[in-house]
Amino acid sequence: MNAPQTANLGKTSLSKTPCTIITGFLGAGKTTLVRHLLENAQGKKLAVLVNEFGDLGFDGEFLKGCGIAGCSDEDVVELPNGCICCTVADDFVPALEKLLNRPNPPEHILIETSGLALPKPLVTAFNWPAIRSRVTVDGVIAVVDGPAVAEGQFADDPEALAAQKAADASVEHDNPLEEVFEDQILCADLILLNKSDLVDEAGRARVKAEIAEHLPKAIKIVETAHGKVEPALIVGLGAAAESDLAARPSHHGEGEHDHDHDDFDSVAVPLPAGLTPEELTARVAKAAEAEGVLRLKGFTAVPGKPMRLVVQGVGRRVGHHFDRAWGADEAREGRLTVIGLKGFDLKAVEAALAGA
Repeated sequence: MNAPQTANLGKTSLSKTPCTIITGFLGAGKTTLVRHLLENAQGKKLAVLVNEFGDLGFDGEFLKGCGIAGCSDEDVVELPNGCICCTVADDFVPALEKLLNRPNPPEHILIETSGLALPKPLVTAFNWPAIRSRVTVDGVIAVVDGPAVAEGQFADDPEALAAQKAADASVEHDNPLEEVFEDQILCADLILLNKSDLVDEAGRARVKAEIAEHLPKAIKIVETAHGKVEPALIVGLGAAAESDLAARPSHHGEGEHDHDHDDFDSVAVPLPAGLTPEELTARVAKAAEAEGVLRLKGFTAVPGKPMRLVVQGVGRRVGHHFDRAWGADEAREGRLTVIGLKGFDLKAVEAALAGA
């Protein structure tokens, strides 16, 4: 991918292709960061592997339609319908090899994990015999949703936990949101505190302190808004993370084989047609209030508009924008991916979208 000459993206190893793993919880801003890096590639040939939790691809398709000069479909490889940390042998390694075996291979590979993925198994995979002599993990970047942390999304409720234990002595500490969040930042070489413009100075200080409490060592935290950060801070770290696994603890054991996503569900539902962007966003915002919903993202057609409308939300924050023109042969059917805790109230989501 070729883009305007701006910031230096760092040096490329002569023997191994450097890869940057971009992790972070649902809606933290990973795709926005990837797009920013593509737009400021300084002529370096980049490729992207993007993984999503659920059957309906969104982020990869969004990047393919990015409109960035030199950005072709073959440069964005989508691995949907699963979690990259659980499908290393079947999906990730073959996809990586395919990129490396291209006649004109990328100079650097960006890997965007799903919001529920654990980065350590992915880092570990770089030691697989098939690829270990060809690639290296240049760095693991954890994108943190500043407002979500400030609102306590990843924190335990001590009173609720105490009440549960009082009622049932067998109850153990088990907060799936906190565990995924912790595993992501514990593996990081750099943490981006994104959406910092939505949190005041005192709030940002509290968020940084909370992040630091989870970390066994000092990790640099950089404040960002809309994923805009100097690319040289992200790419070119030379961390060789695959050789530093012991310094990256995890909740899920050394081999990570006990990791699954039984705590979460992903469902693709149709979006109603014929609504204005404001009407649709209002319905999606109501759907976001359903019990257990964590993330919504999708796209649809608007009557009389040639552009595709993207609507997405994390927590109670929902927004929309037009991203690109519909293709001539593209079905203008609206779909929304809803990700939530296991057993989230799907009926309430469907009722909200229907305007009930």
